[in-house]
Amino acid sequence: MASKEDTPKIPITVDFSGGLEMLFSNKRRHQVSLPSLTPEGQPATIAYLIDYLCKNLISDPRTDLFVLDGHIRPGILVLINEADWELEGEEEYEIHKGDNILFVSTLHGG
Repeated sequence: MASKEDTPKIPITVDFSGGLEMLFSNKRRHQVSLPSLTPEGQPATIAYLIDYLCKNLISDPRTDLFVLDGHIRPGILVLINEADWELEGEEEYEIHKGDNILFVSTLHGG
């Protein structure tokens, strides 16, 4: 099997809104080169992207504001190329070159 460095990358854009950007260096838009295959050799999916973001991009230790039990926290909308991820297969959606993934928190303190 190819090493991690040899795995082809998929260039995608990941955006955070609704306060989530504070977890990711206060930056709304990130250009991400996601490995095209998981460590198990499967095609990269949204589930893999979420895990990748938590291991490589999140800058705040409060990961529970983004994920809960390994899944996107309730109250966070996920859009894949401007379509609700529920229409695209949610975590099972296979990532493609040029995809735009938007995470929007609908949770507000008060």
